Amino acid sequence: MIVAVYPASWGICQLFTGAISDRVDRKKMIAYGMWLQALAMWFMLIANHIALWIVGAVLLGLGTAIVYPTLQAAISDVTAIYWRASAMGVYRFWRDSGYAIGAMMAGVIADWLGFRWAIGLTAILPVLAGWRVYTKTKN
Repeated sequence: MIVAVYPASWGICQLFTGAISDRVDRKKMIAYGMWLQALAMWFMLIANHIALWIVGAVLLGLGTAIVYPTLQAAISDVTAIYWRASAMGVYRFWRDSGYAIGAMMAGVIADWLGFRWAIGLTAILPVLAGWRVYTKTKN
């Protein structure tokens, strides 16, 4: 059930967050969404009841829904129209490669240190990425 809650909340929420990203600062939305993803992962590590894990999965889905369509819109914002489809392909190649590489790295860390460490360390990446995006909003 928990595994289903994350994509369900992500899919439902991104119907709204995509439209919101057209009206507010995309970089801030990306940063806040990444930070929410990290907090949700850390929350799920300390949760000790299924109801709390479900809350964490909803928060993780909301964070992903904030980031996912906003990143795609940001790519379109900075790409010339004649190259937009190719730019999205390049973006999706690197994004999807990151999923595969991240999963392998998380597996190695989980084997080495345990799954809690793998999740906790994985949550550091969206914090750092969000910080990088957020600090670029001032430029």
